[in-house]
Amino acid sequence: MRAVIFDMDGLMFDTERVFIEAWDYAGEKIGVGKAGYMTLKTLGMSAAMSRELWIEEFGEKYDEQELCRYTKEFLTNYYAENKVPVKRGLYTLLRYLKDKGFMLAVASSSPRWEVERHLKDAEVFDYFQVIVCGDMVAKSKPEPEIYLKACALLGVEPRDCLALEDSRNGILSACSAGCRTIMVPDLWQPDEEILSMIAAKYDDLAQAASSLESILFEDGESYSL
Repeated sequence: MRAVIFDMDGLMFDTERVFIEAWDYAGEKIGVGKAGYMTLKTLGMSAAMSRELWIEEFGEKYDEQELCRYTKEFLTNYYAENKVPVKRGLYTLLRYLKDKGFMLAVASSSPRWEVERHLKDAEVFDYFQVIVCGDMVAKSKPEPEIYLKACALLGVEPRDCLALEDSRNGILSACSAGCRTIMVPDLWQPDEEILSMIAAKYDDLAQAASSLESILFEDGESYSL
């Protein structure tokens, strides 16, 4: 393994629970009721790719422009008063990977402005050499394009990259690209199909940081945290 690619929402930051609140708020504003449950249905998808699910769910009541407006309104107000919630073990894992000389990237379905804001708020932006977002690819997760682009920008083959994901769509994307994939579940627990695809599953990033040697260093090299 030469590089590690991180998902963002639900993996590095506990933003998916914030999104549930945001879509509850936005759903009521546009007249469809609390819509936070759509977070689970669209995990790992960009806004463009989740459009069909919203239309299927709400039909003519779905107003994408208004949903986006009220979602952004809620998130802007929320993050004006709150720091992005960081997942346990993120800083330990990033320091560990940096110390060992791995190249690091982010592959997130969220728009770039949002990804950069969260990375900077959490003071981890400078750890990453490459950032690829949902608005930078034609087809976001579960398609492999976002991971293939991250690998290309890093200058490494997908087989030499480890991907860290929390959602079904993210895992399908990373595995389809040819990356070795680790799951750290958040809102969704893996089924048998996903368990058969991943290299390992950890409870949180802290556990991942203390357990990755056998995957990152196939020659048996060890590292003491």
